[in-house]
Amino acid sequence: MSKVLMKGNEAIGEGAIRAGCRHFFGYPITPQSELPHYLAKRMPEVGGVFLQAESEVSSINMVYGAAGAGVRVMTSSSSPGISLMQEGISYLVGAELPCVIVNVMRGGPGLGNIAPAQGDYFQSVKGGGHGDYKLIVLAPASVQEIIDMMQLAFDLADKYRTPVMVLGDGILGQMMEPVELDDEVTVPEIPARPWAASGLKGREKPNVINSLYIVPEECEKLNQRLFAKYAAITAAETRWEEYRLADAEIVLTGFGTCARIAKSVVDKARAEGIKAGLIRPITLWPFPAEVYAKATAHAEQFLCVEMSMGQMVEDVKLAVNGKRPVHFYGRSGGMVPLARDVLAEVRKLVAGGAK
Repeated sequence: MSKVLMKGNEAIGEGAIRAGCRHFFGYPITPQSELPHYLAKRMPEVGGVFLQAESEVSSINMVYGAAGAGVRVMTSSSSPGISLMQEGISYLVGAELPCVIVNVMRGGPGLGNIAPAQGDYFQSVKGGGHGDYKLIVLAPASVQEIIDMMQLAFDLADKYRTPVMVLGDGILGQMMEPVELDDEVTVPEIPARPWAASGLKGREKPNVINSLYIVPEECEKLNQRLFAKYAAITAAETRWEEYRLADAEIVLTGFGTCARIAKSVVDKARAEGIKAGLIRPITLWPFPAEVYAKATAHAEQFLCVEMSMGQMVEDVKLAVNGKRPVHFYGRSGGMVPLARDVLAEVRKLVAGGAK
């Protein structure tokens, strides 16, 4: 085991390789361009395939083809590029193909800028393309967690035959932190794919990969099957982190970089005698609604911190279900909430009492 200093974007690439991914198709876009740059060097070293497509639309459709052929495959992009991929992501969901999609978010809307943001929450957890579907969405908060979470992302994709999105922001992509890595890279055993379109290989009937269901009754059966799968994912794969939550009277919440900021605010507030705690969703979908509902037993109010104009706050309000007030503090367009400003908001809310 070695400890090395890695940038977040490079950690995503190394984590994918250690998870057994040998196929990457992508198109460079800031602030995640170090990721395809890293894989352009590393994939050939491990016998893998790196291909820079001519666009994000091409990238996601190359992922479709490779996933249908039964290989572990990944693409990555940043907000405007992910928007272009939405049709392909919907096709991948409809065809029930496993893959990993990385989104290192930047400021928007439109082309926006290259500064960090979290404005892609809705298009990640609500389904950005057409149709009734969900993605498993993982939100790391450190470079070490990025490395570890890539293995989880590929495993969940295979287990449930579904695309998995790893959602970060420009700060996590550019951040450098020490990470622990095994000195030897051991390729994990990848589950068999008897459904893949990889040739007959002794079978009498070919496998067909398709997301086109002309007959409405058949398309409805697909949606019912998908939602039965989503219920199983919600029961087994919902993940979150709690911090100083047991007696918290004000509960801060946020994901990714905002969770790190909120965690530091909890400690500062505790030092002032304010009983603050934190809930950090690790899976943004499925959303950990149960832990918010339980926290209403002692919490008087909640504060959602985001780098957006307020998106996850809607899921927090649904989880709290009107039992306690849910407040919001956010910056957008590439602006980052400062701990001192969030702490000032906490002081103001505590002084005002629950409403």
